[in-house]
Parts: sequence; C-alpha cells; structure tokens
Amino acid sequence: MLDPSISYNRYKFLGFEFLTWLWFVIEKDQDQIRNIDKELMSLEIGNRIVLETRRKEGIESVTIKGDDAGFEEGFLALKKGAVVTELNLSYKAGDQEWRFTIKAESLNIVNLKPPHTGSIESQEDLEGAILEKAYLYEKAVQFVDNLFKQFIQLRISNDWNTRVVPLAREWIHSYGKSGVA
Repeated sequence: MLDPSISYNRYKFLGFEFLTWLWFVIEKDQDQIRNIDKELMSLEIGNRIVLETRRKEGIESVTIKGDDAGFEEGFLALKKGAVVTELNLSYKAGDQEWRFTIKAESLNIVNLKPPHTGSIESQEDLEGAILEKAYLYEKAVQFVDNLFKQFIQLRISNDWNTRVVPLAREWIHSYGKSGVA
C-alpha cells in the first residue's frame, strides 16, 4: 500500500484535470451534466477561477475574480499549459441555488452556500430545519461526487484521448477567435 502522501502527490493531477474538464463541459456540453441530475436547471462558472502553470522556475498563478469577469486571461493560461486549481460554481436545481468552490488538489468543497430554508418560528421547527440543511449540503456534495465519477469513467475510457482531449484543445484555442468560448 502506498504512503498517503505519495498517493496524494502522484494522483493530484486528477483534480486539476477534473476542474479543467468541468469548465470545458459547462461551456460546451451541458447535456453531460444533465444526465447526472435530472432536476438541474443550470451549472455555471461562479465568480472565481484559479489556474496554475508549473514551470522549472516556479508556479505562475492566475486568479479571475468578479461576477462580470472575462475569461481571456484564463484561456491564455490554458493555452500555456495551465490547469484549473479552484473553480467557483453556481448550481441550480429546481428553484434552489447552491454556490461553492471546489479545490482541485483535495477535491474539497469550500464556501458552500446552500439555498435558504424556511424560518424557524418554534422549537418544533428546529429539528426540521436542521434536517433540511443537512439534506441541502448532502445534495451539493453528492452532485460533485457524481460529476467526479462521470469524469473518472470518461478519463479511463478510450473516448478521453480520441474525443474529449481534441475537443477541449479546440475549445481552448478557439477562444477569442469568434469572441466567445
């Protein structure tokens, strides 16, 4: 059995590839995501993306922040070989919205903001509110788990090198040519 720190360093590239793939799928093929959650209304890039390019000289980091931020710098970084290390998402299912960030190295979900729940007016409402909050947190975690499962199944298939990688490269290099991703 491998030492956990060795495994962590050996396989952390999967998180980078997952978030880069997720950005690509959000922009170009939302049908893949709809297969995971039938209630999905939308999955959108939120207000923060962090990309890193690792070189001999060190790590170059690009952070794109803001609700109306453009992705030009991000695509330029991707063209230089950068990978996504953090991705903020807005996930809408039914009439509910979750906002959260996924960190690539550990696949941790941080800053999770679930939909609002009803107000607590009595002590009896408290238990229901706690259970509802737990359910809402679990729904977001389960959604990310299912996205990662779909990514891994695709990543180990023959489609990865024959179909997905060429389409992702085309997406990266086409950005800016037509003015849109």
